[in-house]
Amino acid sequence: MTRVLIVEDEPQLLRALGINLRARRYEVETVADGASALRAAAATPPDLVILDLGLPDMDGTEVIHGLRGWTGVPIIILSARDTQTDKVDALDAGADDYLAKPFGMDELLARLRAALRRASPLDGTADAPVIITETFTIDLAAKRITRGDDEVRLTPTEWHLLEVLTRHSGSLVSGKRLLQEVWGPTYGAETNYLRVYMAQLRRKLEADPSHPRHLITEPGIGYRFEP
Repeated sequence: MTRVLIVEDEPQLLRALGINLRARRYEVETVADGASALRAAAATPPDLVILDLGLPDMDGTEVIHGLRGWTGVPIIILSARDTQTDKVDALDAGADDYLAKPFGMDELLARLRAALRRASPLDGTADAPVIITETFTIDLAAKRITRGDDEVRLTPTEWHLLEVLTRHSGSLVSGKRLLQEVWGPTYGAETNYLRVYMAQLRRKLEADPSHPRHLITEPGIGYRFEP
């Protein structure tokens, strides 16, 4: 059973989220502050975290940083803060998706399912190739990247984005197509998501992130992976 940790300090919303997810056969743990969230995640690692940013003891981005220190579990943000800066800050910290309050339960559930799919191996990856570049090596079947003798850890969303680009190696992939393949069909205009995640991939993989050799931006059009 898929385990979901919900971190939310509004009692009514916390209860509603728990009821809705349990009704759909998710195993749910609920907590109301950041410290409890980090303790709960460490004690029984979840498969996905739903996180409010406005917690009573710490900012939600601190919780993201705490989780990202040891796990790549998908994190969906729920927040009344809906400015682009807030979204970019949360994505930069390591969140996988962002849903502004108020939101529809059906949309949250759809985003939860999409995040879990991104965290799972894609069908057919058993026969996926190993891609070797001058800087790093990608084993798509094992979902593993090495850079020299070191393993590079990616979040589920970073992995999915890289997988889409490598499936179209050498070809331009439009921003809209990337958004829809990685985040889902309702996406298409959230170009800030792509900027944030491509910057993160470059920092982790490129020898010189400011002058990328493999993860190329075609301004106003899309992105391309060059082996």
